Amino acid sequence: MRRKFSGFLCGAAAGTLVTVAFGFSNGVFIPDARAASAETYRQLAIFGDVFERVRERYVEEPDDNKLIEGAINGMLSSLDPHSRYANAQDYEDSESQFKGEFGGLGVEVTMENDELKIVSSIDDTPASRAGLRANDVITAINNEPVQGLTLSQAVEKMRGPVDTPITLTILRDKTIPKEDVRLVREVIKVQSVRVQLKGDDIGYIRISQFTQQTFPGLEKGIAALNAGGKEDKLKGYILDLRSNPGGLLDQAINVTDSFIDRGEIVSTRGRNSQEDRSYFATSGDLVNGKPMIVLINGGSASASEIVAGALQDHRRATVLGTRSFGKGTVQGIIPLSGNGALFLTTSRYFTPSGRSIQAKGIDPDIRVDEKVPKELEVRDQISGESSLKGHLSNPQQDAAKDAGQETLSAYIPADEKDDTQLNAAMRLLRGEETNDFFPPDPKTYTQLTK
Repeated sequence: MRRKFSGFLCGAAAGTLVTVAFGFSNGVFIPDARAASAETYRQLAIFGDVFERVRERYVEEPDDNKLIEGAINGMLSSLDPHSRYANAQDYEDSESQFKGEFGGLGVEVTMENDELKIVSSIDDTPASRAGLRANDVITAINNEPVQGLTLSQAVEKMRGPVDTPITLTILRDKTIPKEDVRLVREVIKVQSVRVQLKGDDIGYIRISQFTQQTFPGLEKGIAALNAGGKEDKLKGYILDLRSNPGGLLDQAINVTDSFIDRGEIVSTRGRNSQEDRSYFATSGDLVNGKPMIVLINGGSASASEIVAGALQDHRRATVLGTRSFGKGTVQGIIPLSGNGALFLTTSRYFTPSGRSIQAKGIDPDIRVDEKVPKELEVRDQISGESSLKGHLSNPQQDAAKDAGQETLSAYIPADEKDDTQLNAAMRLLRGEETNDFFPPDPKTYTQLTK
């Protein structure tokens, strides 16, 4: 069994230590630092004054906990779209989701331009079975409007006991009336890895998100696929990361390590260079160097971009599909004294060749567009990280370029025969088509990194 990297959640160790400087260095007083500190505390005094005035004078008696939580969320939302506060219940739910089992609808949502928008639906959950897709806008929950709610408040309303019904009002196209979709909450058991044969000559690996079960599931699935000498018949493997929103950094590293023998997998760089980290592969390849194609689309984000970027840089696999989402930042989880946790953006990550994909995404080696049904064209359009309010810029390009990204697509046909990207990958592996980018030349990796 290969050595596994562990201990990181969303890219940083839990239990982060925060230090406070008071304006002295080696016993020397630093006026600028002292002045800045004094101004900060003056602003905090204003916050305390506002808090007390609201408690005393607001037309109705406010809930102190909600006031404070709202202030915290307001502070974090001024940083970037991915830094957030999770109260005790939200934190517990997040931990359950990363373990691969939780109660709910099986839908991931975000707040974009004051709209509650679906990022993805997990395979074989109430959300996916009801046909909820990326870019659907939820306008009401049980007939209560979403407008004015924070993301945490909206998620709280969707949460509830298993086997209880919920109605979501969905807007898919402003030219089409809203639709009420009734779902029943259930225990969501995420099978993050699905491995199967395509025909009798191609190994297909689908990773829907990166949970604690991903690497063990990958090992088990590939072992079953290769059992009984079937590996000898395989022409290659397809790693499907389409519409995978990401997850645990350690699992992305372990998955990448499963296919390369040596070299860097990913590096993280933050505000403090002493905390920068690089992660390297160990020897061994679960598929013994056989040809690989990685599928990505506009819904492939974060941890899935780490895997695709590393395999692309190492020339271990050909990346096929459309440009990915472009989330190139890492969130550290900082537990707060018995009351939830802080999800804080602590660093950017870089592919082995030194690329930052933040607000840019990964361009496939071979671009293949899916044929989106006309009735779904509008709702399938995704703008990616560069469209999110307050997103961090890419340090390797002008900030102005962030806003100029093309519209992305996250459509995956339900019927395999209509799946243009998957079928293109299978034709390449079987030699029915040729392309200059397949198979990739490993020698070009050393040229790229010089």
